[in-house]
Amino acid sequence: MSLAYAITFLVALVQVPPRGIWGESGQATWTTAESWLGHPLDPGPSPDDMVLRYMAAFGPAAVADARAWSGLGGLREVFERLRPRLVTFRDEHGRELFDVPGAPLPNSGAPAPPRFLPAFDNVLLSHNDRTRIICDEHRKLLVRDRMMRGVLLDGFACATWKTEQRRGKLTLKIEPFEPLSKNDCNALAEEGERLLRFVAKSQGADEFEIRFGGEGT
Repeated sequence: MSLAYAITFLVALVQVPPRGIWGESGQATWTTAESWLGHPLDPGPSPDDMVLRYMAAFGPAAVADARAWSGLGGLREVFERLRPRLVTFRDEHGRELFDVPGAPLPNSGAPAPPRFLPAFDNVLLSHNDRTRIICDEHRKLLVRDRMMRGVLLDGFACATWKTEQRRGKLTLKIEPFEPLSKNDCNALAEEGERLLRFVAKSQGADEFEIRFGGEGT
């Protein structure tokens, strides 16, 4: 068993289905990245390409954000090399942020709709400074949820969520970090209903409901 765990850390592997499929589970099954991709891995991968792909997904972001996401050091030199190909901004603390040219940027008044994030979503994991989306106190509550399924309200994490099915009934349980207003609960319930309708199709549920509970109630 110890050898098997060591291999997962030292060899480029991919976890393959049925794990990772909505409504399905089973023993974790692995294959090599080469087999999954159908070609050998690049023996000299470019950190420049990695940073550009990171910025396209998660920019604007600081060098420290890319370092936290990738676990790699020496990225300051990579960003400086790429500077002519990037655009820069300053956040409210004066930190320099980078992004790829032409990436969409909402205006400051654009509404952030409620969202139910999947387990271990990169929105919550891809930045060094995570207070932009969740405060430190609430982050501890999020970590208590084994799957780290966060709920966003106005762009900030406000709760965790999970679904349970029993006797054909699918229940969405929302556990707020703090008490929510009636309007906020209604907004989450509306988005939650869309989530439940999607899940119900794949799991064959006949009915569903939404419940609020936990720390914030």
